[in-house]
Amino acid sequence: MRATVMYGAGDVRVEDVPDAGLREPTDAVVRVVLSCICGSDLWPYASMPSSSPGRRMGHEFLGVVEEVGPEVSGFRAGDVVVSPFTWADGSCDFCAAGLHTSCRHGGRYGADGVDGGQGEAVRVPQADGTLVRLPVGEDSALLPSLLTLSDVFCTGHHGAVTTGVGPGTAVTVIGDGAVGLCAVLAARRLGAERILLMGRHAERTDLGREFGATDVIAQRGAEGVARVRELTRGDGTHAVIECVGTGQALETALGVVRDGGAVSRLGVSQYTKVPMGFDAFMRNITLTGGAAPARAYIEQLLPDVLDGAVQPGRVFDRTVGLDEVPGGYRAMADREALKVLVRP
Repeated sequence: MRATVMYGAGDVRVEDVPDAGLREPTDAVVRVVLSCICGSDLWPYASMPSSSPGRRMGHEFLGVVEEVGPEVSGFRAGDVVVSPFTWADGSCDFCAAGLHTSCRHGGRYGADGVDGGQGEAVRVPQADGTLVRLPVGEDSALLPSLLTLSDVFCTGHHGAVTTGVGPGTAVTVIGDGAVGLCAVLAARRLGAERILLMGRHAERTDLGREFGATDVIAQRGAEGVARVRELTRGDGTHAVIECVGTGQALETALGVVRDGGAVSRLGVSQYTKVPMGFDAFMRNITLTGGAAPARAYIEQLLPDVLDGAVQPGRVFDRTVGLDEVPGGYRAMADREALKVLVRP
């Protein structure tokens, strides 16, 4: 089968790899109908050392079950399913606590001999605990929005949940990428009263306004902090969802959060030190967030996607075929595309 392999920074290829097949009795094989390129894929695309063999890419996908192992009881061939971006057994103590990303028997796609999502098919370990059946056909117009339940919409929701977003709260979202826009959508869905989006790309922030942002702040650094403070009578916001992952973004988050508030880190961290000294201590700032346990959120968010109350699939602004994936990486890295949808 064909699949995406990264061999180093800027070196993405689509090539023949071994066909996905059952290895364990708890596996399923899913034919991929839709996948996509994640913003987190751009970090290795910018900095990965040259490697041979390469790294299988992609962790967001939905598709049709083709085959199941003898111990899989919840799915059968022909089911349309979505997978969260990590696989999990769904039954260990961490999964029971809603932290599927820490599953004792789980793992990540594209690692340890498991297929990546940017290919024609995927072997899904622990299928019963991982996959979610979708009540649609494989030609449904809802598929792009349903695909966001694999990662990006659940990740934005995670930022809103971990910072306590709800009715009456004010929220700052830092970053106008797909995760940031989904965080805006999630905050609005949870009833936030005011949502400040920090971003400077008009076509993205315009979509952010449609998703629910009440204010857009184009300034960065100290100027951005000052502007948020100005808009909030000097207080800052109850919640801050940081969707970039750089040290500067985290410093901005700490600068705009209200005393007693919370900052959720959703951007994959590109820093090693957290600047939380005496000032943050005295202000009772909570630092939270991290990798979203998407499997814990999919069934919560699914009804609103199915009935059209939210349309997170609007973050996809370019569609490519599998052989065009390298160009999709370039487009996202060059900010010519917000998020690229892949149709194998």
